[in-house]
Amino acid sequence: MTSPFTDIKACVFDAYGTLLDVNSAALRCKDELGDKAEPLAETWRNKQLQYTWLRSLMQRHEDFREVTESSLDFSLEAHEISDDALRTRLLELFEVLTPYPEVAPMLEDLKKAGMATAILSNGSPQMLENATTSAAIDGLLDHVLSIEDVGVYKPDPKVYQLAVDRLKTPKENICFVSSNGWDAAGAAAFGFQVAWCNRTGQPSERLNFPPKVVLTDLSGLAELVI
Repeated sequence: MTSPFTDIKACVFDAYGTLLDVNSAALRCKDELGDKAEPLAETWRNKQLQYTWLRSLMQRHEDFREVTESSLDFSLEAHEISDDALRTRLLELFEVLTPYPEVAPMLEDLKKAGMATAILSNGSPQMLENATTSAAIDGLLDHVLSIEDVGVYKPDPKVYQLAVDRLKTPKENICFVSSNGWDAAGAAAFGFQVAWCNRTGQPSERLNFPPKVVLTDLSGLAELVI
C-alpha cells in the first residue's frame, strides 16, 4: 500500500477500542453473564460514550471512572442483571482490559524507528496507568495523556491540542489513530493526519472529515508512517 501520510513525527493513539479491547471485561465474565455478555458489553460501551458527550455538552464533567460506573449501572438494569459482586468484578476488569494482539509488536516497530508514541484518551490518569501496565505497553509509550488535563471529553479540539502541546509537534506532523469513527473525524477536523482502525466494519461517518486511511487492525500501521 502506498502511504497516504507525509512527514509523520509522532503517532498518537486512542486507548479504548483502539489499543485495548473494551469488550474483554464483559466477555471474561461469560460464565456469569451467559448469552447476555455481548449485549451487555455493547450497551455499556455505547452508554459510556454517550455520557462523555452529554457531560461535555452540559458542562458537567465527571472523570471517566465515574462515567464508566454510571454507564455500567444503566446497562445492568437495562439487561435485568442485579449482582453487586458481578458489578464489582466488571469494574475491576475494565481497569485491566486485554490489548489487541498486534498492539505491542506495532508499538515496538515504531519505537525501533525512533517514532514518538503517545496515548490520548478519555480515561482518567489512574485508569490509563493501570491499563497500560497490565497490557505491558507502558514502556513503549512516550506519553500517556488524559482529557482530565483539559476537563472535557473528545472530540473537543482542546483535547487534541493537548497532544500538540505535550509532544511539542505540529498537528500536521502527527498521525492520530482511533477505532472510533467519530473520534477519527474529530481528529481530522482538528488537523491531524488520521488512521481509522475500523475493527468491526462500520460504515463511514457522515461528518465530512475523512481519515487518510482505513485499517482493519494496527498490524500495518508502522510501515505506513515510518
